[in-house]
Amino acid sequence: MIDQASGSPMIEAIGLSKFYGPFAATRDISFTVPSGQVAAFLGPNGAGKSTTMKLLTGFLAPSEGEARIGGHNVATERIAASRLVGYLPENGPLYLEMTPQSLLKYLGHARGMKSSSLHDRLDFVAEKCSLKDVWGKAIGKLSRGYRQRVGMAQALLHDPDVLILDEPTSGLDPNQTFQVRELIRSLGETKTVLLSTHILTEVKAVCSRVILINQGQLILDGSVQEMEGDEHDMEAHFRNLTGGPSAA
Repeated sequence: MIDQASGSPMIEAIGLSKFYGPFAATRDISFTVPSGQVAAFLGPNGAGKSTTMKLLTGFLAPSEGEARIGGHNVATERIAASRLVGYLPENGPLYLEMTPQSLLKYLGHARGMKSSSLHDRLDFVAEKCSLKDVWGKAIGKLSRGYRQRVGMAQALLHDPDVLILDEPTSGLDPNQTFQVRELIRSLGETKTVLLSTHILTEVKAVCSRVILINQGQLILDGSVQEMEGDEHDMEAHFRNLTGGPSAA
């Protein structure tokens, strides 16, 4: 198992459950991600990954349990928690008539960022998310990959201590995917990152820990090495743990 004593707790899921009538989207999910760690959050489609991320960021209220960001209860200390977290949701909504520049400037002001620091952060995310070529183009005219990068930029804009990223490389080409992985790896040196992905090579490239859920329940929490050696073995172990088909 991973030694979680390397830093203070930054992401805490404490018995998180979300019920929709008799259906449990998540049930009693508990884990802690300390500062300075990049953790992969894995599971098959419908396992409850996106629901858990929404619970951690306050987009959904839990039926049971508690979510904490940097020690702040997301339900009762929402503003304090939100200042610490950058969230990239799956298929996050964007204002399609706005440009990346105008949207990010608007979001920065909405977060109360001062003009001087906002200017510097706009330059940072435009470069790191490779948005300069489309900085003044309407988001509605951008490709899916560019829209994904706008979403990443808004998550990074206020320089949060915690990043919760739901499929950050979805829709990106191989070059863009490489750039985003390198960005996540560098951010993980100083920030806490919870990364949901279906790409197991991505896990090996940027993560030190794996949190795996299936049917709304936690089934593994350990090192990347515990998901086994090469990519084929990791995929086979994933299938075994989640009840997927075995290789022919």
